[in-house]
Order: sequence, then structure tokens, then C-alpha cells
Amino acid sequence: MKIHSSDHSWLLLAILVILLSFSGALSSDDKEKKTKSVDKKKEVTYDGTSLIINGNRELLYSGSIHYPRSTPEMWPNIIKRAKQGGLNTIQTYVFWNVHEPEQGKFNFSGRADLVKFIKLIEKNGMYVTLRLGPFIQAEWTHGGLPYWLREVPGIFFRTDNTPFKEHTERYVKVILDKMKEEKLFASQGGPIILGQIENEYSAVQRAYKEDGLNYIKWASKLVHSMDLGIPWVMCKQNDAPDPMINACNGRHCGDTFPGPNKENKPSLWTENWTTQFRVYGDPPAQRSVEDIAYSVARFFSKNGTHVNYYMYHGGTNFGRTSAHYVTTRYYDDAPLDEYGLEREPKYGHLKHLHNALNLCKKALLWGQPRVEKPSNETEIRYYEQPGTKVCAAFLANNNTESAEKVKFKGKEYIIPHRSISILPDCKTVVYNTGEIISHHTSRNFMKSKKANKNFDFKVFTETVPSKIKGDSYIPVELYGLTKDETDYGWYTTSFKIDDNDLSKKKGGKPTLRIASLGHALHVWLNGEYLGNGHGSHEEKSFVFQKPISLKEGENHLTMLGVLTGFPDSGSYMEHRYTGPRSVSILGLGSGPLDLTEENKWGNKVGMEGEKLGIHAEEGLKKVKWEKFSGKEPGLTWYQTYFDAPESQSAAAIRMNGMGKGLIWVNGEGVGRYWMSFLSPLGQPTQIEYHIPRSFLKPKKNLLVIFEEEPNVKPELIDFVIINRDTVCSHIGENYTPSVRHWTRKNDQVQAITDDVHLTASLKCSGTKKISEVEFASFGNPNGTCGNFTLGTCNSPVSKKVVEKYCLGKAECVIPVNKSTFQQDKKDSCPKVEKKLAVQVKCGRDKKN
Repeated sequence: MKIHSSDHSWLLLAILVILLSFSGALSSDDKEKKTKSVDKKKEVTYDGTSLIINGNRELLYSGSIHYPRSTPEMWPNIIKRAKQGGLNTIQTYVFWNVHEPEQGKFNFSGRADLVKFIKLIEKNGMYVTLRLGPFIQAEWTHGGLPYWLREVPGIFFRTDNTPFKEHTERYVKVILDKMKEEKLFASQGGPIILGQIENEYSAVQRAYKEDGLNYIKWASKLVHSMDLGIPWVMCKQNDAPDPMINACNGRHCGDTFPGPNKENKPSLWTENWTTQFRVYGDPPAQRSVEDIAYSVARFFSKNGTHVNYYMYHGGTNFGRTSAHYVTTRYYDDAPLDEYGLEREPKYGHLKHLHNALNLCKKALLWGQPRVEKPSNETEIRYYEQPGTKVCAAFLANNNTESAEKVKFKGKEYIIPHRSISILPDCKTVVYNTGEIISHHTSRNFMKSKKANKNFDFKVFTETVPSKIKGDSYIPVELYGLTKDETDYGWYTTSFKIDDNDLSKKKGGKPTLRIASLGHALHVWLNGEYLGNGHGSHEEKSFVFQKPISLKEGENHLTMLGVLTGFPDSGSYMEHRYTGPRSVSILGLGSGPLDLTEENKWGNKVGMEGEKLGIHAEEGLKKVKWEKFSGKEPGLTWYQTYFDAPESQSAAAIRMNGMGKGLIWVNGEGVGRYWMSFLSPLGQPTQIEYHIPRSFLKPKKNLLVIFEEEPNVKPELIDFVIINRDTVCSHIGENYTPSVRHWTRKNDQVQAITDDVHLTASLKCSGTKKISEVEFASFGNPNGTCGNFTLGTCNSPVSKKVVEKYCLGKAECVIPVNKSTFQQDKKDSCPKVEKKLAVQVKCGRDKKN
């Protein structure tokens, strides 16, 4: 066939276009494969012993650190300290309502920069566990679910519901695709070794019946279908569908966890609670490090190979991010406190535990388990590798009152009360969970000299509305009214009273009764403030009731509903309600007057100051500020300026003299405060509120407070700097020497030094040195770090000896034995088992 030249040109052009298109498609596909490819050789797998990373079984010591609960400036130091504490993994939730506060608009900047956070962990040579949600609980508002989900038509959270699953799938894919794009999965050479979908679902599963089971199966298929090369877990979900691993949450998973639901799955502990989160109205609460260490040793002695401390650093619920009634300070009693400082001895004692377990690593991962039961109170669990010298043992004493003696492999051991001794070679005790060798610290809040200079408070008071137009016949539900844009919602109604209603009775004045589903409430009648009421975390509902004076004719009732966060747990969260539900007046001449459904209600959302943004510098000029008179009504804004506290130590504001409200510094939300809600001990649950250094400028920092209650005293507020410069030691003379004396070489546990003996170590932070020995006693001293007292037995040279070893040094080591502290080799109380208690003060040289 003869082809015309012009036809030939067109044909060549067409072929060229096709080739270029094909080439472009290949290029695009290759690029996508390069970005999204998973290296099968690097996939994280598992067996019945542990996770397998890069082909190796691993013991994993993990800690929960939540990126939105600290600042990017704090992250490097927190992560570094976590690694120094013996962790090799960081666990974090992913907070849906942080990343997608508005539907379709994602945020990954500032405290929401998840990628930066994970890359910092990777930089420190640590692994990551990513807990996706969609629901996380975490004492975080709405359990991490964005508010707008509540308004999706036909939605039911956390069940086999099409709208919820569609939005969840979209969110999950956005997060996981972002991780994949940044090559953060271990299968791509990144640090993410484990994922979690959903959270403690078994707590609500019964409420959803078959739909609950279908939802769990769907969630499992969703994440596994993405083929990311990592295993996935569901915590507290014993029926987790294959290949999902069921994991334990709790305080004592070594005894409460029924174990993996298949023999080929490892025992993983996703939440070991290091303390108890606190809600307003709570007294102080803590969990001893001896109990935590016991629980971890117990779990690892029973085939556990992964533990996660929830929390390792709790941080701060900035702004309005806490769940209902939860304090702004979160898990402050964790190994790293709210400010990122090492809480000793919790931090050090767990670090020593990790060292001891690492000495047992080969036996735990490759040995065969054995169990002996010498008595009702004691138990010996050990692992041996046949044909080798590899052996590790855990000697447990469950007696909570006294020590127990056991015989193991021909040798006798004394185990202190309720503790576990760890023998990484089945011969040598290197660690006991009940004997604390690490030093202790006491936290100090020091009043700043620089920041507390003549506050010049100015005030702006909100106008209380008496009548808002509205056509609702019942008070509107408060969550739906505020839409998580504010804590405050107004309610007004008017009603008429005639002379018959006001006829005097022996019962006295009429009574206003308001039944509320929570969380708090302020009430006005005809412009007069009647007072406030509130519920609690355990009982949200409450009744406000007060005698009132009415006038003939029209009366105006105003209520301000107040939230303390959204709920974070339970089934059918999308149908959870709060706010005033029933309003009535009792004691009228014509009988009770029900205002709930017989009156029209007007509503208004939020404070005027919130809408104008007067918490930040650019909004200040939008209202007229007055000079503080010394006595102000409720719903008043207070503003003043202050210089940053001296040094670079952590800083906080103490809200003495205040009631309840919100704090901002330079426009940044510090959090909710509630000083008037007292614990059973008669004290506020939280007094100090963390101000991260990144919020501050050297001078002229703007402080804005919105205070709900009247007649507060802002002049009593002060700024403090935080340190742990009070350092202590409290060690018994018969304690096991520190695990730091030991190492493993050629499958044998060997001493690093020839002379292994018990010592007390004290160490100041940073460049500080020991400037004073405040207390020292070798005998039977009483008390704890910060409040030691002498007992009936004491070596008179105790302080002199400690000063010799420690004064002027950044770190010191004191031998703990009688010969060090006996004067003229005399023991004035030979029958007393001795302890050494030391308390020193750290400080900087004047030159520094």
C-alpha cells in the first residue's frame, strides 16, 4: 500500500505521542512504586515469641509520648531523655480532631507536625508504634473524633455504619499515605514497626451486637489491605481477627492478660499505666515505681516481649483539648513529668529494669520456659537454651508483708516482700523490683523574680443578655449548640408572674430549680447573679436550686451553660447530651411553673471577647478595657504584661486567688483552670499551669485570663520556674548493687569492675553542682525526699561523710556500708538494719 508523505508524517507523529504517553505513564508508575514500594525483606513480622525486625527477634521497651501535648521545641529533649531511660520505642496516638478540625481541611503544622515528630524519633535510633484511632479516648476531647462527624446525617460512631466507615477510611488513608510518602514504615527503612487500629473496643462492643463484630473485622481488613509491611494490634480485644494481634492494657498484664488468641502471636502490652490521670476535684494520686517494675518483670517472665508505659511523658492539654473534667496537666507522675523533667526514682528505677532485662535478652527470646513453685507465696520462672550456658531467672515473692527465702539451682536467695529478683545468668541477682538504687528528686516551684513585677491588670466584662430572640421550646443541647468552638452557651427565657403567684405562704420564697446534665452552670434572674453549680467526672448531672425573689409582671431568666470538654469514652457518643434539661419554679401560689417546655428559649454561642479575639494582641483594641478595681463581677477578662521568668528552666503560672476559666499567653492557649473545685483535702486539684518557653518572648508577654466567677483576686497570681534541684538517695545496706556493674560477654554475665559493691549515686542536672548537703543519716531515718527526719538510730558522722564525697561535685558516689559511716568502728545500734538517706541541693556556680 502506497502511503502519502503527509499521511506518513501524521502516522509518525501519532506513534511519537503514544510512545511519549506510555513513557510518561511508566515514569508516573515507577515514581509511585518508588514512593509506595514495600521491601519484603524489611517487613516486620512476628511469631509466638516477639516481633521480628530486620530478621531479628526484639525486646521492646516503649513509652507513650503524645506530640500535641508538648511543643516541637520540647520534643528533642523529651525523646532524648526517653532513650536515655532505656526505651527503644515511642508510642503515640494520631489525633483526628487535631489533623482535621474542619472536614476536608488537614493540618500537619506546629504541634500537629506528626512527620517531624516521627523523624525526630528516627534520628534518635528508636522505633515508633502508631495508634491511628479513629477513636483514641486518651482523656482527649471527643476521644480524638472531630466534632463535625456528629453532624454527618445518619452517622453512628464506631460501628458497622456506612457514613462512619467512609469517613474513617478516608482519614486512615490520608494518615497512612502520608507516612508512606515520607518512607516512615520499617518496610521502607523507616521507624514505624507497629500499628494500632481502634482502641479498647471490647468496652463498647456489646452495645453494637453483630454490627460491632462486623466493624472490628472491617477495621482489620482496612489496614491490612494497605500492605504496609508492619503488624497491627487491637488493644483489649481478645477476639481480634487474624492476623491482628490482641494486646493488653492495664496495670498487671502479667496476671490479667489471657494471652494471644493464637499461638503464633506474641504477648504485647500496649498500655502499662504509670499513674492515674486526674480530673478536677481529685486528690493527688500516684503509682509507685516498685509496683510498675514488678508488673513489667512479671510480664516478661511470662513470655512478654513488649511493654509500653502509658504515659512516659504526659504533657499538657493545651487550650480546650482535654476531655470533660480532665485537668490541663496530664499524667504528671509519669517518668518524665509535665515539663519533661526526669521524675526520680521512677525514671531511674525503670532504666535499671531495662538494663537487667537486656542482660536476659537471649534467654527470653530463644530459651525454653520453666516454672517452679517453692511455696504459695513464691514462684521461679526461668528460661534455658539447651546445650548452652544461656539462662535467665525471675524469682518472685508475692508476700506483701515479708521477705521469703527460696532455693534455686543449689543456692539460697532472699527475696524482699512483693518483689521480683532478676538473675540474667540464673546465678547472679542484678536487680530487684522493690529495691530502688537510683536517686530521688523533689520538684521545686520557685517564684520568679523577673516575671512578678507589679502587674497592671485591665479588665473587660461581658454583658449578660436578658432576652435573646429564639423559638426553641426546650433548652438546646449544649454540645450541639457550641459545636466545640467554645465552652459557653447562653440560654434565656421570660415568664410572667401575677399577684396570686406572689401570695405569701408559710414556705417562704419561691425556689428556682434547674436540673442539668452537665458540666457547669451560671444563673441570673432579672439581671441579678444567683450563683453557679457543676457536676463531676463521675456524676455529670447536678441540680441547681435556690430561693428567688420574683416581681409581678415579666421576669427574665438567663443561664450560661459551661462545658469542660467533650466526652471521651462509651458507646453512642454521637448521641451524648449535656446542658440544662429541666427548669421550674416551685412555691408559687398557683403551683409549680415548668419553664422547660412551656416557654420559648433564646440561645447565643460563646463570649463576645472570644468572637473578637481579645485573647491575642491583635484583638485587644476591639473592646474598651478598664482599670482593675479590685472587685469585679464574673465573666470578666483580665489582661496584663509580664517579662519572661529568668533562666531557661520550665515555667508556669500559679492561679492562686482565681476561680474557673481559661488562660492565654501571647495568644497561645495555656488551658482551662479550675481553682474553686476543691478535692476532699480542701485543695485545688491543679494550681500550676505550664507555659512552654516557646510561648514566651524576653519581655512584654501578654497574659489574658477569662474568669467565670466574681470577686477573684488576680493580684495573687504569680509565675514560677521549675527545677528538680533537690536530689536524694534512700538505700538499704542489704540492697542489691546497681545493675550498671554488670554486662554480658560471650553468653556470660560478667562484672564490669573487680569490686562490685553497693553505692548511692547523686547527680545534678545540666551544669549544676551540689552546693549543700541538707540531710544525711545512716541508720533508720524516716520520710521521703524533701521531708526526711532522723529516726532512733543515726551515725553522727553521716553528714560529714556525705559532704566529703559530694560537695562541689556535679555527681558523686557514696559507698553504702557500715565501715564508711561508723565512727571509731562503733555501731550504736547493731540490731538495726541500716538505711542511708541523703538530701542535697544543686545549684550553679556564680561564674555560671
